[in-house]
Amino acid sequence: MFTIKKNFHISYGHRLHPYTGKCANLHGHNAVIKVTLQTGKLNAQGMVMDFNDVGARVKKWLDATLDHKVLLSKKDPLLKTLRTEGQECFPLDGSPTAELLAELVFDALKKQGLPVIEVAFKETGTSQASY
Repeated sequence: MFTIKKNFHISYGHRLHPYTGKCANLHGHNAVIKVTLQTGKLNAQGMVMDFNDVGARVKKWLDATLDHKVLLSKKDPLLKTLRTEGQECFPLDGSPTAELLAELVFDALKKQGLPVIEVAFKETGTSQASY
């Protein structure tokens, strides 16, 4: 098997709801998203996939969906208020934890037909979740 990995950077705001602890407060992160692709057979150029193509496709989705957005649970009462105030929000079915965000990115890349086998979502310099 052949694998490649590419890192992406996004900035976002969120809060965990419902949650007790300091992450219940609205705050932001500069995250690193590590995408791993795998295939058993290389393409005609001898690659899993061209890094430039991977970068363009993943970055386009991240920019449109998560980067510089406020990520909130659909059940979070702040969602309506922030949208009313003109904030770009991305509602999730659950609380926007690193684990759920890794799964969200993974599923989106699978839907694009990318041979993704893992997405690691590094929320801070010391905290990372993978799916």
